[in-house]
Amino acid sequence: MRRLGLATVLGFLLAVFGLAPSASAADADLTFATDSATTTPGGTVRLSMTLTNNKTYDILFVYQTIDPTWLTTQRPDLKYSFTDCSLTTDTGSTPCSGTGPANLGPNYGATIPPGQSRTVTLTLQVSADSGCNGNIGFYTYYYAEFSDTTNISGGPVYTPETRVLCA
Repeated sequence: MRRLGLATVLGFLLAVFGLAPSASAADADLTFATDSATTTPGGTVRLSMTLTNNKTYDILFVYQTIDPTWLTTQRPDLKYSFTDCSLTTDTGSTPCSGTGPANLGPNYGATIPPGQSRTVTLTLQVSADSGCNGNIGFYTYYYAEFSDTTNISGGPVYTPETRVLCA
């Protein structure tokens, strides 16, 4: 009986301090795609991130970061930047509110209703003087709040890698 009491108290404390999960992984789904697995110095690759609301409540808020993987940071000869960003919704495509490895959450636009998706596409520009035969990859953490006051956080979620080839 004493163990049951301790487990109950511990569970309560975790819930009070926000350490217990409040939504399942099926509530929101973040997927990635690239338009090419390879590029050359001076080339571009489009990285698309699609956030799907699988819950029966609206997503009201999204916070997302994107950072290079550890292996990417170990190759200082790989030079790249994000140069463009667009948001695709059911009504068309619009420019994002920002680009680069920053808070990408506002780029998903306003509320995401149940069953709908938003796709943010970043253009990865590889510098003409970039090194070759290396992979550029990223990972992300995200947090979403729903209109029923629940939330979900996920990550790290890894993007497909892009191989920089020399012709």
